[in-house]
Amino acid sequence: MSDVIAERYRRFAADEARGHSPLYESLANYVADSDKLLMFLGAFPPDRQQPNLFFAAVRYAAGLPRDARTLDDVVERHAWKIATVMRTRTTQTNEPGRCAVLLPVLSRLPPPLAILEVGAAAGLCLLPDHYGYDYGGYRLAPPEDGRAIAPVFPCTANERTPLPKALPRIAWRHGIDVNPLSVGSEADMDWLATLVWPEQSARLERLKTAIAIARQDPPPVARGDLRNDLEVALNAAPSRLTRVVFHTAVLGYVRARSDRDAFARIVKSTGATWISNEMPGVFPDIAQKVPGPSRSDRFLLAVDGEPLAWTSPHGQSIEWFGAS
Repeated sequence: MSDVIAERYRRFAADEARGHSPLYESLANYVADSDKLLMFLGAFPPDRQQPNLFFAAVRYAAGLPRDARTLDDVVERHAWKIATVMRTRTTQTNEPGRCAVLLPVLSRLPPPLAILEVGAAAGLCLLPDHYGYDYGGYRLAPPEDGRAIAPVFPCTANERTPLPKALPRIAWRHGIDVNPLSVGSEADMDWLATLVWPEQSARLERLKTAIAIARQDPPPVARGDLRNDLEVALNAAPSRLTRVVFHTAVLGYVRARSDRDAFARIVKSTGATWISNEMPGVFPDIAQKVPGPSRSDRFLLAVDGEPLAWTSPHGQSIEWFGAS
């Protein structure tokens, strides 16, 4: 068991943290070599052993360790608090910057739209029409609608990416989550802030401004399971609208492939446009259609089961390879 956890942390250090968070890269490699920390993590089920959850729980309960060498001591002194956070919270990153990689798809659909997000957390990704976007030389300004100052999300796009000419028209929006968060809850929003990696101050500021936008008109997010409650939630959308079901970094938490495949069949049966933005291993049948080698450091953006682009986990980039 400890070898499996150690390898998980080494992969996190190499594939996710490297180049984005030197501290998390250092901490993850240290965990992989620490018998004490591997024993601590081994007391949790696999879905609670993930690096993002552990490091965020440490920060939330005891503050950010100065360096890898202090991590053992921090966990020993605050083990109970850290364990409590790990058992009661999940990595609901709810990164609104991911809207930047969803927008090229949403903007191509016939308006107005009805969008349903599964695994919506606090619903920050349900507001793509209230943010601004900078695709490096091409900028889409946020709407001037009297709300708080909106964040502008940077996203590097390759030449093949069909950049949106305008923000999408969204007439209905709804989210479901097994553990919905509230933008009105300081504790919930503090947890979202803790999930932002230590060195990413600009990303944290954009998150805070997105929360301010959402608080002026909170997007509806209801408690629900994507495997059982999707159809009922989607049926509430007006039939005259283009219905869209989307998710990003969610289905990876559904451990059984049979459950993920069952979800895909349910979405397809509704007739809604299905936007998936997940690690390539989540839907192997979709990943097999990708031209060229797979990537372990990117999400795979697909529409109705057809892969279109590689995207960075927090929406920092999109590399389109599908039909434009």
